[in-house]
Amino acid sequence: MGHSRWLDREERRAWLAFVTTATLLNRRLDQQLERDAGLSHPQYEILVRLADAPGNELRMSELATAMFNSKSKLSYQIDQLEKAGLVRRRSCPTDMRAVYAALTDAGREKLEQAAPGHVAAVRELFIDVLTPAQLTAIADGLGRINQRLSESGD
Repeated sequence: MGHSRWLDREERRAWLAFVTTATLLNRRLDQQLERDAGLSHPQYEILVRLADAPGNELRMSELATAMFNSKSKLSYQIDQLEKAGLVRRRSCPTDMRAVYAALTDAGREKLEQAAPGHVAAVRELFIDVLTPAQLTAIADGLGRINQRLSESGD
């Protein structure tokens, strides 16, 4: 890893701002979704990904990878969504090990009901606070970090 250098004042300011903001923003978005739609933030993300997928379904393993989630954590979320009738599991006739998560009609309705309030909260708490130049800088900077993280594996 090379030698460790302590963070200077500006590096520390950036790091703490990122960590604090990520934590608080996730908490606020979780609260908003729970209050307005009865969903957790991860559950909402699952519904979005299924709605965007071909045929409104994804293999559980693909969904776990896309969400940077362990299979057991994802299984728990899918269990909750399945109990609520928003998602159903189905097995693949040609590959018995493959399990798919599919969006139900009720799941699509729930997403359509939840999305406007969620987008409004993202705008209010994140997008509208920043200038276009700041948004570009954040997207570019975090994009580089994501690239580094995906290159270095888990």
